Amino acid sequence: MTSSESHALADGPVAGETVRHGTGVNSNRAFPTEGYPHNLDPFVLFEQFYIDHDEGFPMHPHRGFEIVSYMIEGGMEHEDSLGVTNTAYENDAMRITTGSGIRHSEFPADGRACTGLQLWVNLPWAQKEVDPDYVDARAEELPTAQRDGATVTTVVGDGSPIGLQTPMEYLDVTVAGAWTWSVPDEWAGFVYGVGGSGTVEGRPLAAGDILPVTDARSVTLRSDESLRAVAVSGRPHGEPIRQRGPFVL
Repeated sequence: MTSSESHALADGPVAGETVRHGTGVNSNRAFPTEGYPHNLDPFVLFEQFYIDHDEGFPMHPHRGFEIVSYMIEGGMEHEDSLGVTNTAYENDAMRITTGSGIRHSEFPADGRACTGLQLWVNLPWAQKEVDPDYVDARAEELPTAQRDGATVTTVVGDGSPIGLQTPMEYLDVTVAGAWTWSVPDEWAGFVYGVGGSGTVEGRPLAAGDILPVTDARSVTLRSDESLRAVAVSGRPHGEPIRQRGPFVL
């Protein structure tokens, strides 16, 4: 763990930063940013995207990593070079293994703006050239359970049809009270605020904030009203992450 990572965890959540993509799409990027200029092995980047009804991402290439897209509001149309077409709506998920190379497009559906979360997960060196692949899951296919003071949906993890080459867990959590997230030994991850307000480890967490978790084994979220957040963790590869635009080498 670097001194910067330790500092971020000790001092609490870090605000995301606005990124405007060349296509006109805006995102709140959690990392890497000027405020937190790190990847979080095995994670390359994480952001919340906002696509106006007349904007989007035309067909473009990717390789060397996996993408998990999770919709928050509205719908997003996906089309790729594998011949897949799919529209994901609120609380639906999509996973793309870019591997040796894939092209895809993303546009808002039904003439309406949309917002969602996108996570890039590095592929280890030995799997950089795997065949590209795609899978999706509707909201009702993702396991949802009441756990202590929270409603927890498993986007990636036990019971979810969404799996990756990297062992990881991705939880969508709505906290009304207190909920403790347990992180497996030697895994790293983060908590990101989606909506509402509350605290994480006693420090304020608002929508658009991220708390990197690099050495803690448990993290407690609290809210007197309601806090929606995602809690994401994975097993590091211990390999350099070399991002070059849409490619992770």
